[in-house]
Formats: sequence, structure tokens, C-alpha cells
Amino acid sequence: MSAPAPHGPTITITVNGEARRTAAPTVAALTRELGLDPAKVAVERNGVIAPRSTLGDVALAEGDVLEIVHFVGGGDHGDSWTVAGRTFHSRLIVGTGKYKDFAQNAAALEASGAEIVTVAVRRVNVSDPAAPMLTDFIDPGKTTYLPNTAGCFTADDAIRTLRLAREAGGWDLVKLEVLGEARTLYPDMRETLKATEALAGEGFLPMVYCVDDPIAAKQLESAGAVAVMPLGAPIGSGLGIQNRVTIRLIVEGASVPVLVDAGVGTASDAAVAMELGCTGVLMNTAIAEAKDPIRMARAMKLAVEAGREAYLAGRMGTRKYADPSSPLAGLI
Repeated sequence: MSAPAPHGPTITITVNGEARRTAAPTVAALTRELGLDPAKVAVERNGVIAPRSTLGDVALAEGDVLEIVHFVGGGDHGDSWTVAGRTFHSRLIVGTGKYKDFAQNAAALEASGAEIVTVAVRRVNVSDPAAPMLTDFIDPGKTTYLPNTAGCFTADDAIRTLRLAREAGGWDLVKLEVLGEARTLYPDMRETLKATEALAGEGFLPMVYCVDDPIAAKQLESAGAVAVMPLGAPIGSGLGIQNRVTIRLIVEGASVPVLVDAGVGTASDAAVAMELGCTGVLMNTAIAEAKDPIRMARAMKLAVEAGREAYLAGRMGTRKYADPSSPLAGLI
């Protein structure tokens, strides 16, 4: 429970970008008012860092602008990405199907470092309402749930599913997929475009599974997609990235995030997707059906990070013939 604010004149200040009224006389008093321990935060006041030892002496004044930060778990968060105004640090999105149980799913999520999980919308088991649910193991307050329309073959079914998802959890950031047939699980782009336009019109923020077609990707952007998610190979196939040229073209032409969705089988596939310049990678089967899903989840985390670093570094040019690493001049 936070300490009560001291009595005194009320002023308006800005804290981490938001206006706030307070009667706290000092920065230390303000942090306690916010429920924070002054010994565990760093404070910048009007562009100048206030040493932690002096927070009790730094008086607040009308119009002050403060930034209050603390340490969080994880690695380097400097290379974040944003979709529909929401920022994430992990570029790996994982699914929640095909695992042995919810506990294994939660453990794999933890090992992957992913901040977003896709979740299917399914009927409640009314015959056993006490049966375990995904939310018992993966807290939607800590991990972003991305409701998807897996198994939908028409725009109307997909729209209905996501309306129910929004009612159930308030989610507006969603993953849309409208399949054309059960054998290939390729998207039906006509129905996908129809659903994208309708959902965007209702205030949804659809991240959209699509074919590896640069033209279709731009059409989805125009229809309201906040991210496009071209397949790398058929869903669940584990064949790896089969279409590097078209995915690269989609990346080059996109003004929204591009995430490879489907086809990843092992860590090198994830690295390839990132080396092509993709914003991120979504996968499920590659982790869930690995002999050791937890270890594979860690491998995928590292592969996505390595692929991103390689893309940012810029690979060497290719040559037709050998080029010695050591100069031949002065050879003994």
C-alpha cells in the first residue's frame, strides 16, 4: 500500500509523459505516493538526473517534467519494435497449440522470451467448468494475448470469432487468418481482404496471415492491416523459408511490420527470416513438436536475435571466386 500524499499546495507535473496532480513536496515523496521505493528507481527532473541520495531534498514545482525508471528483467531492449502503437522487445511470437499440457506451454514461453502468444478462440467446456484453462498458466496481464482465427474458412466466421474474443478479453490487437482449404491451409486472399476491411472498420487492429505476394501485402495495408504475416512454407510443415525472394520484396515495400508466419522448422529458419529484414517471426509447431520444446524455445530466441543482428550488421557481398582472407604479398 502506498504512503498517503503529504498535505500541501497541489501542483501539476508530468511524470513519464502523463500529466499528474500532486501535493508531494519532494521527488522522494512523489515516488512513495506512486507506490515506488526511492532506493530502487532513477529520476530525471527537467532533463537533469537527480542523484538518488538527494531525492528527499529535491523540491517539486509547478510544471516539472520527470522521468522515473527502474531495472527490468531481460537483455538488451534497445532494438524494440512497434505494432499499432504498442512496443515489444522480443521479435519472437509463439503459439499455444500442440503442447503436452499448459504447464509445458508456459515453460516454453518463458524460455523463448516472447511477449506475445497467439490464442485460439474455442468453446468453454461446460461439462467441466473447473478444467484448467490457458489463463491459469499464462497470465494475460503479463503476456500479450493475440487472439487468432485459426480454423476459419470464411470472412464472416473470422469476424464473428474476433468479436467474441474482444467481448471475452477486450482485445483489439488480433491475428486474422482466413483459410482457403484444409489440405494446404493457404489463405484465401479474397476473404482475407474482406475480413481485414470489416475488422479495421470496427476498430480492430488486425495482424494478417497472407500469401507471399508483395502486391497482396500492400492491398492488406490499404485495407487496414497493422502487420502482414506472409507464410514461409505451409503451416506446420517445418520446411523452412521456401520463398526468400518474395519475402524480401514484401519487406522492402512494406510500411507496417512484416513477420514470417508458418513454415519454420528449426533455429536456422528463424535466423533466415530475420536476415531477410523481417520484423519478427511467429511459430508454434517448431517448438511444440520438438523433442525438447523448452530447449528449442531457447534456441529460437537466440536464432531470432542472431538473425536480427546479422541483418543490422549487413552481410558481406557474394563473389564468384575465392578471395583469400590473408594477403599473398610477402609470402615466404
